[in-house]
Amino acid sequence: MRVSENWKDYELIDCSDGERLERWGDIILIRPDPQIIWSSGKKNTLWKNAHARYHRSNKGGGSWEMYKRVPESWKIKYKNLTFNVKPMGFKHTGVFPEQAVNWDFVSDKIKNENRMLNILNLFGYTGCATLACMDAGAKVCHVDASKGMVNWAKENAVSSQIADKPVRWLVDDCVKFIQREIRRGNKYDGIIMDPPSYGRGPGGEIWKIEEKLFSLLELCVQVLSDNPAFLILNSYTTGLSPAVMEYLLNIQLCNRFKGRVSSDEIGLKVTETGLCLPCGSTVIWER
Repeated sequence: MRVSENWKDYELIDCSDGERLERWGDIILIRPDPQIIWSSGKKNTLWKNAHARYHRSNKGGGSWEMYKRVPESWKIKYKNLTFNVKPMGFKHTGVFPEQAVNWDFVSDKIKNENRMLNILNLFGYTGCATLACMDAGAKVCHVDASKGMVNWAKENAVSSQIADKPVRWLVDDCVKFIQREIRRGNKYDGIIMDPPSYGRGPGGEIWKIEEKLFSLLELCVQVLSDNPAFLILNSYTTGLSPAVMEYLLNIQLCNRFKGRVSSDEIGLKVTETGLCLPCGSTVIWER
């Protein structure tokens, strides 16, 4: 497992009985996580002294129960980057801390290329990976179907003091955007993809990752430059194992560009137990 271990402003304190106990800066949150199927006692006193807890609803979604005053938004840092954290209506905060291991990867790749890379970040969400690429010296095209998420990503760029670096912020359906990029002949030296398991585009288009991923990768190959550096695919869908995604990238990329593919789970270390909580999977093709 590839573990994100370089955080100072985030900590996975404990996890038990379907919940995570987390520190986001100075704010302690309890959030549900269905894969936490064990009970380890919840001995840490912060379980009873958290700022807020998210409760799922049987009808879908859920809500936050506030025990102490929680700001609408506050800032946390990861190395040179600053992110605006906001408790959202569907348990999320705008940052997936386990992805930091991938931010470090793309940052190192970009810095070691000794050329200006043009990077495409699809399903870019609040822009954490985009900011890592910008900070490392790449040009970035950030695409997400949600206007609110793209605006949030712009806020993060301002907070990180890199908003003046070359970036395009686009609110668009990712598949339709790539199809237009193919027609326009635009090319990218690296692609980052973090597609949802299920979602809808701005026009109500339904997205199911198991049905759409192969064709999406076929399109992505067509917008890679002649000398691409990497392609990263993330998944939180349990049905898509790292090995399945590795097979996908091998047949889509290696025949054309050679290089190598690696895959693994990504995760976070739990302070209370010293064990690592798996939080998703990533497959990487690199030249």
